[in-house]
Amino acid sequence: MAELRPPAAPPSFAQATADVRSMSFRDDLVVREIAAPTGLAPDALALAADVRPEGGAEDSPFGTGRLVLLHDDDEPSAWEGAWRIVCFAQAPLEPDIGVDPLLADVAWSWLVDALDSRHAGYRAASGTATKTLSKGFGTLAAEGDGAQIELRASWSPSGPIGPHVEAWAELLCMLAGLPPGSEGITLLGSRRSPRG
Repeated sequence: MAELRPPAAPPSFAQATADVRSMSFRDDLVVREIAAPTGLAPDALALAADVRPEGGAEDSPFGTGRLVLLHDDDEPSAWEGAWRIVCFAQAPLEPDIGVDPLLADVAWSWLVDALDSRHAGYRAASGTATKTLSKGFGTLAAEGDGAQIELRASWSPSGPIGPHVEAWAELLCMLAGLPPGSEGITLLGSRRSPRG
């Protein structure tokens, strides 16, 4: 039986950002660094990602997300440590999927499963999963019905930061309908509604 060891201590902020900047992602997920929000912590790094963006467009009709890595040596009590990750993930859905009463629970479980599968230790997790349904009227009637799932979450990471970023990337792809290991597989049709 393998000996269980506690996760390694997180690296310095400079090392963590260097590690994140050197990460590779699946081809159908474009990740870029963006300006980090100010005033949340002394140190911050922010990423944006789009699933299968078309051409040079930054916005994706399949799914999008943001991740912010925060570091504060003063260890805010709500964080239970010096590090915090805040993430956002959003994807359009077919309206019949959007009415599923378990959809929000499933979205949260995908995040937890993605973290657990990468042995990305965490504590003080919190978040919301929101599903919205929409219907176009008047000049927007041609857009038809639409649905969307949105997950906002935060947690305090234990150990290296890379596995947490990988888990966020997996969550984005799962919400967009791309399960792990589906990279390079041609999709015959999108399960997305025409509303974006």
